[in-house]
Amino acid sequence: MMMINPSDTFMQFGSILATIVFLKALYEQYLPYKWRDSINSFLYRYTERFVKVVNPYNHISFDEYAGGRFKRSEAYTTIETYLSERTSNKARGLKANFIKDSKSLVLGLADNEEVTDEYQGVKVWWNACKTVTRSQGIALYPGSDEKRHYKLTFHSRNRDLITESYLGHVLDQGKEIAIKKRQRKLYTNLNESPSYGKSNLWTHIEFNHPATFDTLAMEASKKELIVNDLLRFTKAKHYYKKIGKPWKRGYLLYGPPGTGKSTMVVSMANLLEYDIYDLELTAVKDNTQLRRLLIETSSKSMIVIEDIDCSLDLTGQRSTEKKQDKDGEDKEGEEGADAIKKKVKEQGETKKSEVTLSGLLNFIDGIWSACGEERVIIFTEFCAVKQSVRVMVEREHWTK
Repeated sequence: MMMINPSDTFMQFGSILATIVFLKALYEQYLPYKWRDSINSFLYRYTERFVKVVNPYNHISFDEYAGGRFKRSEAYTTIETYLSERTSNKARGLKANFIKDSKSLVLGLADNEEVTDEYQGVKVWWNACKTVTRSQGIALYPGSDEKRHYKLTFHSRNRDLITESYLGHVLDQGKEIAIKKRQRKLYTNLNESPSYGKSNLWTHIEFNHPATFDTLAMEASKKELIVNDLLRFTKAKHYYKKIGKPWKRGYLLYGPPGTGKSTMVVSMANLLEYDIYDLELTAVKDNTQLRRLLIETSSKSMIVIEDIDCSLDLTGQRSTEKKQDKDGEDKEGEEGADAIKKKVKEQGETKKSEVTLSGLLNFIDGIWSACGEERVIIFTEFCAVKQSVRVMVEREHWTK
């Protein structure tokens, strides 16, 4: 049996290593630069191909700033939220910070930290990568030389599952987690047009009202009926998609002041953890502005229009206009242009809003109502209003 001396093996390895270093020095010193560049490119290209053939794992990168340096990528922030909730307990290195509109401290992965995640029995690896580059000139703001991205690693045989299912799962879960951790808000529409450079028609404050269904004075059976209906609505996304209707629900609350209409609205919002948009119709200029207000509302929100029977004379506006037009035609024959000018002036002085019944119907159940999903629209009124207004409230029919 032949015995191998470890010292001889080490000497042979050292000799080979010294030869490689010597040849590398000759290569860099005496070979022309253009030749070296071509050879390096050739070696890198074919080495990369060889590694891809041998290595069975694929990678997907998500940059923090995609397409610009001034706005973080939505995919990156959503993945960050998902990983902070699902995998932070598996990481050894964490970093803590406050995220805008979040009600609590958020824990995220530290730089260059790696964690594992599992989806349908398939294991994947997430790595929070950080690179530091040397910039030319003066940086625009601190940390401009630091680039971060998340790298997802998975086996090539699971490529279809990861790209078609898992990534969608991560983004959906990340958005839901962000909504649950957000600081909820109470919005109201502005009385005047937004100032130059600003397009937001809503202003808001933090929403911290303590009312819940547990504190609501109401019959237990009716309470349970409303709670079950709301919870069933939140889980009915596929049902609404199946029947081809926007994912929204309508309620009409009526009764004298002090009977608990506003408390009911707050209890519903706290149960679903929704933001509230308190829409003041008398402050809306016209139907166009009403549509803009709807577009700027977010999903998972509650739109409340209080005292609908006192806000605008929606039911009689059309008939009044027709009557005024008819009177104007009669007066035109008698008094001529002066009567028409006088009528137009009077209308301009008394008309505060140009929102019509048709515009409000389109706001609730028209084409523009599908610009968001999972919304609850609530009307309150002092007493039972006329049928033409009552039909505006959406009525859902649930089937098994």
